[in-house]
Amino acid sequence: MGYRHHVLDLDQPWRRVEYCVVDLETTGLDLRRDDIVSYGAVPVVDGRVVTGAGRYQLVRNPDRLGPGSMVVHSLRPADLAGAPAWEDTVDALLVALTGRVLVAHAAWIEQAFLERALKCRRVHPPRYVVDTAALARALGLAPLGESVEPSLEGLANRLGLPGHTPHHALGDALTTAEVFLALTSHLPDEETLTARDLVHLSDRYRLTSRR
Repeated sequence: MGYRHHVLDLDQPWRRVEYCVVDLETTGLDLRRDDIVSYGAVPVVDGRVVTGAGRYQLVRNPDRLGPGSMVVHSLRPADLAGAPAWEDTVDALLVALTGRVLVAHAAWIEQAFLERALKCRRVHPPRYVVDTAALARALGLAPLGESVEPSLEGLANRLGLPGHTPHHALGDALTTAEVFLALTSHLPDEETLTARDLVHLSDRYRLTSRR
């Protein structure tokens, strides 16, 4: 697996760098006990969403699904019973991430779950991350200093973008990818922005107080 050894050149126009937009659906937000039940991954290449290369994967985990999580993502134990275990599908996600910057909405969630989940391959989540919620704050489209992330669907609507199957991992990944491109196009000096600039903006405006 070449994932852990790949070096990214971020000091070039942001469109020349490849991105992988990831959304995870989980049994909850408690890192001590909750797990990933599905993921969606969509590449962005040359500043365009490559919809046809998107990947959606269910992950077997029928024992920890509670009523609350089922209401959110509509996945039932029966839906996951025949899905592969995480260890049997994680390599496909690592391939999708290799050589690409991770993009996610409220990215600390994806980073935290991936940090634990990737231990089975003894790798860490991508070092470089662009957070669409942080970019929204940088543009004044989400309030600063609050402990609540902006809604992905609300942000897409504000930008005049269609939502793609909310709370479905691939649908949310596609929506996040389109929000990422729309937000980036609104940033000052967009034509001269580098991928490193986007990563730095995300670091600067990421949520600092989490519920």
